[in-house]
Amino acid sequence: MAASASRELARLAVQIRSCTRCKLHRSRTHAVPGEGPARARILLVGEAPGRREDVEGRPFIGAAGRLLDDALRRAEIRRQTTFITNAVKCRPPGNRRPRPPELAACRPYLIAQLAAIRPRVVVALGLTAAKDLLGRPMSLSTARRSRHSLAGTPVIATYHPAAVLRNRRLLPKLVGDLRKARRRAEGS
Repeated sequence: MAASASRELARLAVQIRSCTRCKLHRSRTHAVPGEGPARARILLVGEAPGRREDVEGRPFIGAAGRLLDDALRRAEIRRQTTFITNAVKCRPPGNRRPRPPELAACRPYLIAQLAAIRPRVVVALGLTAAKDLLGRPMSLSTARRSRHSLAGTPVIATYHPAAVLRNRRLLPKLVGDLRKARRRAEGS
């Protein structure tokens, strides 16, 4: 079963890297399909690739990625055991927020990744990811204190690491939400 999930993720990665469903493909260096084990218990979903991610084709490797690594360590989660992706797979110009048509164009890829991986919990990193995953407008504070699920999988909304870079007082909340995700993934 893990082999078929790996094959499906590899197939999706090829599709994502050659995708032209929206205008973002025109300015990208690399699409960023995501990375991690095919049977990850935790699926982390960010907003969109940044400059470094676009250059290297990997998710969360810039400053926000370093902060995410620190938060994962504090939450006792090994990054290598999670699958990390974004709601939008190509960098929006100037690091602007993804627009609704761009999110809609990438959504089938995200849903297919979720179906292939079958994580025990999904973590939405930031409001854009939360709204895209849950399909409705809300504030991040509302999303954080509510229970959610997508296709039967629990979804935990938390702060995006880039927001924590701007306001370090949010770090304990991010770490706490990641700990909650770890507990759900472990079944406790």
